[in-house]
Amino acid sequence: MNQVKPLPGYLVQRYHGWKATGYAENKAWYRRLASDGQHPRAMVISCCDSRVHVTSIFGADQGEFFIHRNIANLVPPYQPDGDHHGTSAAVEYAVNMLNVAHLIVLGHSSCGGIQGCIDMCKGHAPELEGPNSFVGRWMDILKPKFDLVAAENDPITQAQQLEKHAVLTSLENLLTFPFVKSRVGDGLLTLHGLWTDIGEGGLEYFNPEKQVFQPV
Repeated sequence: MNQVKPLPGYLVQRYHGWKATGYAENKAWYRRLASDGQHPRAMVISCCDSRVHVTSIFGADQGEFFIHRNIANLVPPYQPDGDHHGTSAAVEYAVNMLNVAHLIVLGHSSCGGIQGCIDMCKGHAPELEGPNSFVGRWMDILKPKFDLVAAENDPITQAQQLEKHAVLTSLENLLTFPFVKSRVGDGLLTLHGLWTDIGEGGLEYFNPEKQVFQPV
């Protein structure tokens, strides 16, 4: 473990600044969170992209959201094969242990994972095609949906369309989890699909009646 180093100085300074202000001014709240445990009403599945800041978008405090982040906010199909499934484990914990009432999938503009999927589908990303590419194999979840956007000539529009299909794919796959489907059917859990435009600060939701994304 000699390769592990102390935190960079700028992060240490930021921590001490937070401890002296943000924490000190809300010490009772943090101690209550620690003693009472977490009781989030919603789980949010979003992208790892550093530009996507879920708590800022909704003005949320600590303890409000159970957040899981991965490449391109994808949820794989239910597959209890005894292997390692981080996203599926997070969904199971949120639904079965935390009893969240809402499960939100949040996609975003300019997603690098989505662009990687497009490049793979066009044969422009051989580095993602090999069996050793974790990103490539993860994006295989979405590859079948590329046919739905392949005819689009504008690259930005094509990417945004596939970003939204990624949200819908995750929602579809969530319903393959028996414990998710049963709770949705019993009215104990609702699913929501969102897409945010980073540059414009826009937020769209999937309207199931019209089968389109609309501004919130």
